[in-house]
Amino acid sequence: MTINELKVEISKWKITPPRILNLTIGVCSLILHEFVAKPYYRAYIYSHNIYDFHIADTLGNSLGTIAEVFIVVGLIGRDKTRDHFLIKMTTISIIIYELGQPLLGKPIDPWDIVATILTGGFCVLLYRMIHQSKTRPLTENSK
Repeated sequence: MTINELKVEISKWKITPPRILNLTIGVCSLILHEFVAKPYYRAYIYSHNIYDFHIADTLGNSLGTIAEVFIVVGLIGRDKTRDHFLIKMTTISIIIYELGQPLLGKPIDPWDIVATILTGGFCVLLYRMIHQSKTRPLTENSK
């Protein structure tokens, strides 16, 4: 992509209802993780030594994947084909990041990888459910 192509893409960018919906889902997931799940749920589970099937351990990968997927789709998505590609690539990128943890001096956590895969699948299903109409364009340019 050249600078001129980037300028053209930016000039075509419009706020549309599907973009707002995608961004809202992403931001709500981020807020839920940072202000509710992480400080309260995870702290409660850890302090009471409750086994919750690794949910508290994988909150970052679960809610974080939802946040990252829908924010990316909301910002640079154009149509359903590209959005599905972005969902898959974002999920794969998070998995690659998890597999690269030994480079940062941390162990690979298989539960985080499983949570990312499951959440990526959930994101595909959620996206299909909320954008199920085949006649509604995602942007002004796809009419």
